[in-house]
Amino acid sequence: MRRLFGSVRARATLGATLVVAVALVAAGAAVLLSLRSNLIGEAGTQAERSARAVASELAAGTPYDKLSGLDGDDGPVQVLDEQKRLVAASEDLERISGTDSDRVKPRPAATPSGDGDGDDDSDDAGEALEPGEISGESVFSNGSATIDGEAQDYRFAAVEVETHDRGHLKVYAGSPLAAEHGAVRTALTVMLIGFPLLLGVVAAVTWLVTRRALRPVEGIRREMAAITQSEDLARRVPEPDTHDEIARLASTTNETLAALETSVERQRRFVADASHELRSPIASLRTQLEVAAAHPELLDLDGAVEDTVRLQRLAADLLLLARLDAGERPSDAKVDLAGLAREEAEGRAGVTVDAEPVEVAGSRGQLGRVLANLLDNAQRHARSAVTVDVRREGDRAVVGVADDGDGVPDGDRERIFERFVRLDAARSRDDGGAGLGLAIARDVAVRHGGTLTAGRGPAGGALFELRLPLA
Repeated sequence: MRRLFGSVRARATLGATLVVAVALVAAGAAVLLSLRSNLIGEAGTQAERSARAVASELAAGTPYDKLSGLDGDDGPVQVLDEQKRLVAASEDLERISGTDSDRVKPRPAATPSGDGDGDDDSDDAGEALEPGEISGESVFSNGSATIDGEAQDYRFAAVEVETHDRGHLKVYAGSPLAAEHGAVRTALTVMLIGFPLLLGVVAAVTWLVTRRALRPVEGIRREMAAITQSEDLARRVPEPDTHDEIARLASTTNETLAALETSVERQRRFVADASHELRSPIASLRTQLEVAAAHPELLDLDGAVEDTVRLQRLAADLLLLARLDAGERPSDAKVDLAGLAREEAEGRAGVTVDAEPVEVAGSRGQLGRVLANLLDNAQRHARSAVTVDVRREGDRAVVGVADDGDGVPDGDRERIFERFVRLDAARSRDDGGAGLGLAIARDVAVRHGGTLTAGRGPAGGALFELRLPLA
């Protein structure tokens, strides 16, 4: 069963069919009840009309054998006196139920009421009426009667009348319920035949519409399976031209694939560039060690230490980038940018700091690394001076690091923040570094909710501005 309804199409079809079935059953029941109520009401109205016609004749003093309503054409009629004795009844009435008396033939008036026939002799004549007056209220009941050998169900109406010479009488008149039974049976038959057919149509239409609606989803699934199998992230899923939820799903899926392709390609370049950057100092260090092993007097100890330090810094940069790529979130500690800038600038030649107290939330160590990388880059390219400016602008803290060097060309102001990117003027092993400092600085700034941009400084050199939200 779980496998049978394992698809969205099957569950949608089943759900729609069940909902329509419940609605049809509720609507059908309401229609049947309303139809039955209306038809019974009409039968009751007809019975009341007949009963009041007979009551009017009794009030006018018409003898029992002259009553026009006793011919049985409009239905069975009974007339009972105050002791519930039958004093008049329709012709050919053979059996009756649903009234106060089941007798079909009048009893002589002199017959005592307590003769053991089971009739109730208590006086419940009802409301007090004046002679010749007919009760304004009618009492309705259901029963059956057999007239001239034909048995039917009837709706009975009871009307009370006060006569001048015969006392208090109660008239029962019945109207057949055959029309009500026939109409209800016909409606029920139509529903029993029509509802299953309608449910079948609903199920078929839902199945076809759902299949058509989900066809693009199946196409997306097949393409995703093919992409997974081929590992070709350049492929994209088809986007239907429907502007609906499925089209948006396909568009989002392609955006995800594009982002994944970019990430994978970036990771591949990162690994390749890291391997290239590591190979040079490792090869240089190995060469020095091999030369020292063969000729100890030729050992370049300073060069070996320099290569080792470069390897240590490169490994630390790669480890920090790995943590940032893994989504490491900075802490929420308050950091005084002015004090941090002065600490990082301390001991650096030609660096001046102009700072006002500004606090931001984040990691002191990572923000210190950003300032250190910016100062290292500025000192590497400056002719003589580097200035650090810390200020508040609205709800942002701004740190500007400017130098008086040649500046950054307009076309390279974004490229310099890519990993392992070094401009031609700074590609030597001694001065250029590995090209990770600015990339690390921007990644840290973004993870702190800020930005890092490059521009032209007041002295014509480069200006790097770090903007962070205030604590």
